[in-house]
Amino acid sequence: MTIDDLDPAGTYTYEDYLQWTFEERLEIIKGKIFKMSTAPARRHQDISFKIGNRLYNYLQNNSCKVYMAPFDVRLTPLKRNAKPNQVYTVVQPDISVICDLEKLDDQGCNGAPDLIIEILSPGNSKKEMKDKFEVYQENGVKEYWLVDPTEKAIFIYVLNEAGVFIGLKPLIEEEILTSSVLPGFEMLVGDIFAD
Repeated sequence: MTIDDLDPAGTYTYEDYLQWTFEERLEIIKGKIFKMSTAPARRHQDISFKIGNRLYNYLQNNSCKVYMAPFDVRLTPLKRNAKPNQVYTVVQPDISVICDLEKLDDQGCNGAPDLIIEILSPGNSKKEMKDKFEVYQENGVKEYWLVDPTEKAIFIYVLNEAGVFIGLKPLIEEEILTSSVLPGFEMLVGDIFAD
């Protein structure tokens, strides 16, 4: 079986995902398959490493954990510990921070991370800005960062008490990146985009 044998109009679950042995990486969002781009560009990797490394160092004496892609996050609104055939969303965020360690298992994260960071690239902007935004909001991700390497800006969305993402003022190079989920975390935005 190849990826081309899958029905793009079909509905798939994590149970299906576990059976696939394709070379291509896939995500499932609300039962629909999305091909992931081939290996990210070098700039994307640089940005991911800089943010991930800073978060890793910050979390050394903290109960939260940081994971970088490829790392499966299974999302099921209102269903904790759902069975694989009940999970219709499996994503691989660029960076995930999980503070409820009971959500972690050998396959990745079962439930919403506290913080998800996605780095935009030409092939994924629509998916990150619409499809993933919606599914992260619906599943209760507390904070979502969109990193835009072209504009050298970071867009932060924080989940309010009504379960709706509220967009904060975009951060540009000379500003300090902070997090409501990780009090005390700071990083100069310019450092993220420096060559």
